[in-house]
Parts: sequence; C-alpha cells; structure tokens
Amino acid sequence: MSPTAPVPAPVGGEPFSVWALTIAGLAVIFAVDLWAGRRAREVTMRDAARGVGIYVGLAVVFAAGVFWFGGREQGTAFVAGYVTEYSLSVDNLFVFLLIMTAFAVPKAFQHRVLLVGILIALVMRGGFILAGAAVIERFSWVFYLFGAFLVITAVKVCFEGSDDGQEEYRENILLRAVRRVVPVTEDYRGARLTVREAGRRMITPMLMVMIAIGLTDLLFALDSIPAIFGLTKDPYIVFTANAFALLGLRQLYFLLGGLLSRLVYLQYGLGVILAFIGVKLVLEALHTNTLPFVNGGRPLPVPLIGIELSLGVIIGVLAVTTIASLLRTRGRSTEVEQEREAVPSGR
Repeated sequence: MSPTAPVPAPVGGEPFSVWALTIAGLAVIFAVDLWAGRRAREVTMRDAARGVGIYVGLAVVFAAGVFWFGGREQGTAFVAGYVTEYSLSVDNLFVFLLIMTAFAVPKAFQHRVLLVGILIALVMRGGFILAGAAVIERFSWVFYLFGAFLVITAVKVCFEGSDDGQEEYRENILLRAVRRVVPVTEDYRGARLTVREAGRRMITPMLMVMIAIGLTDLLFALDSIPAIFGLTKDPYIVFTANAFALLGLRQLYFLLGGLLSRLVYLQYGLGVILAFIGVKLVLEALHTNTLPFVNGGRPLPVPLIGIELSLGVIIGVLAVTTIASLLRTRGRSTEVEQEREAVPSGR
C-alpha cells in the first residue's frame, strides 16, 4: 500500500470564541481612544509619537501571542501582513490630508474624524475580508486574478508618479448622493454629527468627512487586502493585521505631518512590494492549478516563495526606499521650517 500524503491542516480554523474576544478587545481599544479624545484639542507631536508607540506596542504583544498560540508560520504571517498593511496605509495619509483640507476640518476635531472614519473603514474591511476568504476557499484560481491585479497596480503606482498632495479631492458618487438626499449644514457645529434647524434634521460636515475617510480607505483596501491574502489565506490573520495597522494610522497621520512630502521614493517601494506579492500569488496559483486551459488542468512544479522570505523582502524594500527618500530630501525640512517662521501666524 503506497503511503498517502498528509492532509494539510485547515486554514483559518480559529474558533468563534477567539474571534469574539478579538473583536471585543478591539472595541474596547476604540472606546478608550474615543473617550480619551472626547475633548476638542490639537494633537501635538509628543501625543502622536506616544500614540504610535502604544499601538505598535499592542501589535507586538498581539504578534507574540500569535507566535505562542498559533506557531511560527502564523506569527510570521501576521508580522508580514501587519508591516505590509501599515506601509500601504501610509499612502492613504496623502489622501486623508486632501480630504481634511477640502472639508476644512478644524485641527481640534481632526483626531475624532480620523478615529471614527477608521472605525467605519475597519467594519467595511471586515466584510470585504470575509467575502474574499470565502471566494478563495471555493475558487483557488482567483489567485491568478489577484496576482495580475497587484502587478498591474504596481506598474501604475511606479509609472504614474505621485501628485505630492497637490491634486484636489473630489467627492465620490455616494457622498454626492447623500448631499442631494439629506440637507447638510454650511459650517461645523462643534463635534456634533446632526442638528435640528428650522424643524428639520440636518447633518454636519463632520459626519460627511468621517464617511469620506471611511470610504476612501475602503478603496485603498482593494489592493492592500489582495496583497495580504498573498501572504496568508487565514481570514483571522488578515483581519487582525488590518485592524492593528488601522489602529495606528490615526496617530501616524499627526506624527509624520510634513515628513510625508519627503518620502519621494515611497511609491516605488510600495510598487515593488505589490509586484512581488503579485508574482507570489501567481506562483501559488500555478502550483495548485485547476484551470483546464493551463497545463491541462494539472498543477505546475513551480517554486514557491516562503513567508520568511516575503517578510524580509517587504522590510528590506521599505527600509531602502525610506532611507533613500530622506537622503534625497534632507534639506527640505529645513526649508519648510524657514518658510513657516517667515510667515506670520495671523493670530
């Protein structure tokens, strides 16, 4: 009797209790953060640095737990996914800045806008992740589509360039529809989302900008979520990596500030990462091929890229592009500071 190959363990088999505890923990973190930021105030660099440190620390603690309970492969997958999602999310900050400027959000309320907007984005991403996991489980050939999409996106990112935040933000069709159906006040009413005026209920720009942040982040997820599925097929790891990346995104927005304009090579690094994961997905699709018009429906003996190599490539590309960007623009921060000192505050 010939020996049979071992049956691989099911992927994404975390029990409901683990999901429930994780979601409850994330809800507590959001609630504490929302309560801490209940008063309108500007976020200082010290506050932002402390916040980034806290959220990165929470991600490290969670990663240690995944290593302990899930093993090396799951732990490495979470770290790789978290680093990928966090790095791809940095690109979101350029658009967040455009949205904040377009809606003229007072600085004292920007932290609340980002927190609620990111919460909306996380809920929508959760549905997106569950749908993607269900599709991948039934149709393994979808990795061909994911891989091709990521490679095309990588080429677009690298060759279309960055607008350095100069492009004007335009509301999408959903926001325009909301404005037609629901009356919106002309100005902000503190932190209130809705008000009653002249006997009718109206929403404020505060709610509009929160929706804009959430919807915009979901659009960015169209490439980041397929990218992390290229690293792991476990929906729990995909979701938690997204959650912890989004948790620290708000503080990163305030911490980076003018540094965003100095990351001139970041787009190329993100493009390389997307292309690398896209190729990884295509190789995995070929390795488990079932399409009848590819090799007669039989798998191809192509080499696979391990998760450790993926993590090394991701961190290495980010480090090189970040250092190169800072060296290329090392005099820019001084020029910006001099311009700020030369312009009177007007207050």
